[in-house]
Amino acid sequence: MTTALLLIDIQNDYFPGGSMALERMDEAAASARMLLDAFRERGMPVLHLRHLSVRPGATFFVPGTKGADINALVGPASGEKVIEKNFPNGFRATKLFDELRAAGVDGLVIAGAMSHMCVDATVRAAFDLGFRCTVAEDACATRALEFNGATLPANQVHGAFMAALRVPYASVVRAREAIAALNH
Repeated sequence: MTTALLLIDIQNDYFPGGSMALERMDEAAASARMLLDAFRERGMPVLHLRHLSVRPGATFFVPGTKGADINALVGPASGEKVIEKNFPNGFRATKLFDELRAAGVDGLVIAGAMSHMCVDATVRAAFDLGFRCTVAEDACATRALEFNGATLPANQVHGAFMAALRVPYASVVRAREAIAALNH
């Protein structure tokens, strides 16, 4: 069994000053970096997903902008795959599934953004494709959302989506717990 780290859309536009800044993005990226270091130290596979907004009128992740770049804190090292995507689900119209299967991967540790969008869509798809999924919840970030005239704070959006992923889609843990599990 091989487990890979999948970092989803940890791109500059999600950080403070970016075009779609998320709450807790700096903290989430620091936890993602801990995961990245652990996977690199163990020689385990790492894949980066990078979203590019190609729809007319897109305001963030616009191709060719600094905001669309993967943040330097978790930037890919030589040999690490970067898969570009245009949809929330990282498997849709990408080579992600093929790359994972070619590497013999059957388990994923997942981190990134946004909890309620690309993380959610990708985890559910990965589960449906037969992967064992672990979500490092403190290495994920999101933003407040509006629904029926009420604003739902980012921590509630995040919590609701992590709770919904917990059964049956993924084990939802903190980054340190995901790292500890790599040693077993």
